[in-house]
Amino acid sequence: MRSGPRSRHPMRAAALPALPALFSLFAAAALPATAASLPEGAAAIARAVCEGRTSAEAQVRAALQRARAAAPRNAFITIDEAGAIAAARRIDAGGPAARCAPLAGVPIVAKDNIEVAGMPTTGGTPALKDYRPAADAPVVARLRAAGAIVVGKTHMHELAFGITGWNPAYQSGPEPGVRNAWDRSRSAGGSSSGTGVAVGGGVVAAGLGTDTGGSVRIPCAFNGCASLRPTVGRYPGDGIVPISHTRDTAGPMGASMAEVELLDRVIAGAEPLAAAAPSSIRLGRVAALVADLDADTRAVFDAALAKLAAAGVTIVDVEMPDLMALNGQIGFPVALYEAYDDMVAYLRRTGTGLTVEQLAERAASPDVKGTYQGLVIPRKLPGPNHTVVDARPAYEAAMRDARPSLQALYRATFVRHGIDAIVFPTVPTVAMPAGPESSSVANFVRTIRNTDPGSNAGVPGLTLPAGLGASTGLPVGLEVDGPEGSDRRLVSIGMAIEAVLGRLPAPPGR
Repeated sequence: MRSGPRSRHPMRAAALPALPALFSLFAAAALPATAASLPEGAAAIARAVCEGRTSAEAQVRAALQRARAAAPRNAFITIDEAGAIAAARRIDAGGPAARCAPLAGVPIVAKDNIEVAGMPTTGGTPALKDYRPAADAPVVARLRAAGAIVVGKTHMHELAFGITGWNPAYQSGPEPGVRNAWDRSRSAGGSSSGTGVAVGGGVVAAGLGTDTGGSVRIPCAFNGCASLRPTVGRYPGDGIVPISHTRDTAGPMGASMAEVELLDRVIAGAEPLAAAAPSSIRLGRVAALVADLDADTRAVFDAALAKLAAAGVTIVDVEMPDLMALNGQIGFPVALYEAYDDMVAYLRRTGTGLTVEQLAERAASPDVKGTYQGLVIPRKLPGPNHTVVDARPAYEAAMRDARPSLQALYRATFVRHGIDAIVFPTVPTVAMPAGPESSSVANFVRTIRNTDPGSNAGVPGLTLPAGLGASTGLPVGLEVDGPEGSDRRLVSIGMAIEAVLGRLPAPPGR
């Protein structure tokens, strides 16, 4: 973990040698008793600050203590103790407008590819370790204007190019890589890995991540939190280390749907929501998204649908012909092709003087370095028989033909069947074991199978915990994807689903 100069929480930034046999000897560390209880919800904290029953400083100090206790899980790259306490004191010393703002005194975290003024924005990569933006990204600015206090920047899959959080840079614990809030031997998911751990593990009630193909939803599915990938364009995208301007978006991650609703409301300038009536909800089940599940995921998902149906939710089977074929023509061509130009433009704006080639050369994760050097920089895509092919023709075909066809398929499905959303397991499996092998291409493709199509169509997607696997004790996520622009209706549906399925207990900290 890397601490800024104002932090009192120094951690080594260099990655340790790869010694999996040695690291396996470390006992899984539970959080200490002082951090074992989950924080209050964001709205409850803000209300208590407004009413004078607690102070912003007290809330921040408690969150900082929990953040330090999360060091074995590599959840943070920077903890800004002095800055967060100073911000809390400004709220406590302010008038009613400051003390009664919607997020007054609420500690939050931000993924370390989202710019926060004065704090490093590393993107989880060594080359950007000294980059300190002068201004907040707009999504951060809106939350801070509402009284939220950023206590730290969270660890992530390097440059957001992966779904496991296996990143040997910025290590604070005994083992490399961001570690699952429920079982430290398991992956945290990615790429918003540290935010998933911090929120799912009870360090804070809410935080920000980013999502290109599943990166706020997969970590919440693995760590037991809720998150929203908004309709692309709903949130401003400035001040975020990019992959693809077509696919990237920031997204709120919360301990419950209440936090997701509140953060989305503040960022988007929306009105407060109530949970939808279960009897008003109509969900579609697509065969391709519920096939080939592991045993825990299958059992939890089927039980969740049974509970929803018993509560009055209508669930119908729907067909989405060519869903996976169309998606396959979009995902890699768009992300890999746009990554080069978008990163070049971002590096130019930062004033660091770095080139994309220097960024790639200094990457700590073999999978990310290989992707940049073998595909992104030469503008290539994987071809048949371990070859590479020029990316531009596939990209142009994706944007001209496949992506519009996928968007049309989603629109037609929602209209034809009269459904509010499509429902499916967020990930076909529970969290895989942590380790460098977790970032294999096979794991990547399997893990994003369900989250990627909606990402490529640009529609909103919401995940929340459906329950715990009977054999693994690990969280299983349930996702609902709605029509483009239906974000608030989707959030109200998520609130209703949570009311039926219930909340998860605090993780055991294995």
